[in-house]
Amino acid sequence: METTETFESLVRAEFAPTTSYLNTASNGLLPARTVTALHQAALLRAEGRPLLPLYDDVEACRAAYARLAGVPATRVAAGASVAAHTGVIAASLPAGAEVLTVDDDFTSVVNPFHVRGDLKVRAVPLERVAESVRPGTALVALSSVQSADGRIADLAAVREAAREHGARTYVDCSQSAGWLPMEADAFDFSAAVSFKWLLSPHGAAFLVVPEDFGGLSPVLAGWVAGERPWDSCYGPVQELAHSARQFDLSHALFTYAGLRRSLELIEEAGLPALHAHAVGLADRFRAGLARLGHEPVPAPGSAIVSVPGLGDRQPGLGESGIVVSDRAGNLRAAFHLYNTPADVDRLLDALSR
Repeated sequence: METTETFESLVRAEFAPTTSYLNTASNGLLPARTVTALHQAALLRAEGRPLLPLYDDVEACRAAYARLAGVPATRVAAGASVAAHTGVIAASLPAGAEVLTVDDDFTSVVNPFHVRGDLKVRAVPLERVAESVRPGTALVALSSVQSADGRIADLAAVREAAREHGARTYVDCSQSAGWLPMEADAFDFSAAVSFKWLLSPHGAAFLVVPEDFGGLSPVLAGWVAGERPWDSCYGPVQELAHSARQFDLSHALFTYAGLRRSLELIEEAGLPALHAHAVGLADRFRAGLARLGHEPVPAPGSAIVSVPGLGDRQPGLGESGIVVSDRAGNLRAAFHLYNTPADVDRLLDALSR
């Protein structure tokens, strides 16, 4: 009971939404401490003071994300988007290499492979990924949780199939990092944006690479990728960082100032508690949908619930203060730490009318 009360008091101190906000799969809400940090960072610029302290926030975020991912911070690159990280991986593949992807996966994890123009990109249903890895498959690229409907990939099966056939693996954790335990060390590459379940402003994303960098080349490297960044501002970088930092992109400093506080909050709440809370609310919603005669897309254990045929209810729900998404005709609700049983019941009540 004490643990539950501590969790709830922590949330109440940080969030006061004026809506039933059930749309974290699109954007997470900003904690109060994050908003304060953003304001303080902006004042540095407004008042003409040095921004150097903000670079400490980047390293603090790198270390915090590494703890969530279960890897050393030396394996984490700090960038701006999953698409950019995917592009670096796509650029490393030889012409003609086969990339196995998932049907209708999120664009950022698949499109950079298509625009190469000289790769063999194959897409299969999510439930068939593991069985579809074959000799000659160079890379398996997929989201850990599907953005459109919340289905969770069988990553253990994908990992084993890839190992059996000598393929590398790339997992986009954007829809799981922050509520679902991560095992980044189990895969060659993984990435995640921070503005969803990690409760950050836009502009920050992370890439986890192997200790030996897995054959990647830092094709997007600028001065921040140097071993000594401030000595790498002019001309070619003479010495790239010896860690994954050589894959860093120029940092959105204000974003990282806020993200640092959001990651601190996630660690304070604890991933097991976050997972139990979010999935518990999603299960409550699934049970209520069954009583109403609606069947969501099967996604057991997911914090995202997608209901076919109800997407057209999204505008009206929004007008009544219930924020959800319409994805391909499906109503998508996503549950995080700031949501309550009352939010679930309010949505169910609205759908019953």
